Amino acid sequence: MGRANFKHLLGRRTEAKLVVINVDDYGTIRLASRQLRDTLQKRIRGFGGQMDTFDALETRADLEALFDVLRSVRDAEGNPAVFTAYALSANPDFKALRTEGRYAPEALPDTFDRLSAEQPAAYEGAWSLWREGMAEGLIHPQFHGREHVSVPLIQAKLARGDDDLLANIEVESMAGLKPIPEMPGVGFTHSFGLHDKSLLPQHREILADGLARFEAVYGFASHTLTPPAQQLHPSLDVYVHELGVEAIDKSFFYRRPLGNGRRQPSINFLRPPTRKRAGTIVRTLSFEPTSGTKSDPVGHALAQIDTAFRWRKPAIISSHRVNYAGHIDPKNREQGLVALAELLQGIVKRWPDVRFITAEALLDEMREGKARA
Repeated sequence: MGRANFKHLLGRRTEAKLVVINVDDYGTIRLASRQLRDTLQKRIRGFGGQMDTFDALETRADLEALFDVLRSVRDAEGNPAVFTAYALSANPDFKALRTEGRYAPEALPDTFDRLSAEQPAAYEGAWSLWREGMAEGLIHPQFHGREHVSVPLIQAKLARGDDDLLANIEVESMAGLKPIPEMPGVGFTHSFGLHDKSLLPQHREILADGLARFEAVYGFASHTLTPPAQQLHPSLDVYVHELGVEAIDKSFFYRRPLGNGRRQPSINFLRPPTRKRAGTIVRTLSFEPTSGTKSDPVGHALAQIDTAFRWRKPAIISSHRVNYAGHIDPKNREQGLVALAELLQGIVKRWPDVRFITAEALLDEMREGKARA
């Protein structure tokens, strides 16, 4: 039995054909502009990679084009396709970093307000459009973290005066940052990456603050969570459940950080929450059309969806905002959205009884017993 089938062997099943599209990184700053990305490329040796090269906070044009594609299809109940946008509630406060030498979070609406003033052609009206997309049922945010950076790592690099961080602060970006020897295994985007268990109290504080900020920003509490880079100490599963998170969105297999260089292999299956622990939502296929990792990303995704449905499992798609981001390069957005439109059209043509639902709606179906073991 190959991995494509094995990952469907256990966990909840359903007769319904459900498609959940989970897309990470909404709300996070990566690059401020193409020109400032080029500045970082000159100052940071080895700068590169897809996200450090093309990702940026979603613009008005990004959202308009995305929403047009999501509206272009209707499921069996007449609903458009919907993104579960795993989103941030804050970003680094660059003014505090630059003028006070300290880390502080900047609330997401303040980030949009600041960029609307600095780059009105790209960002004016973007936050209002975000909320319109929520009201229309095209995009549904869930918690991805307070910010998409490791605060302990940023604080350590700030104390060290690392040039890569100083270069980013100057251009109000967070890209291409290097790890440091004192924090092995922790990348700068690993909000809850762990090299020493002494940092767990700080992680708990950030989680509690981030979830509270999420509710203030989006108007409702998040009942699901996926941590950046799937980095979350196992003890925090219990903690976030106490904070109201009912399911953690995970990959089928990954290694969780335990501290002191140790990692715990984890294989996950779809299961509902219980009174004492959060449930698990497992992404069963990847759709990253601009990454270049698949010669036929649409065909590969459709084949994976077919496998999920044959096992009577929901097709839970994993993707990232960078595939639909055009602030740095509009051609990147065009490529990603053309592929997304082809995928969505292929889904409704091949499975006319399909339903597009959010991760939170899937959680409700599991809780109500519509998806059974």
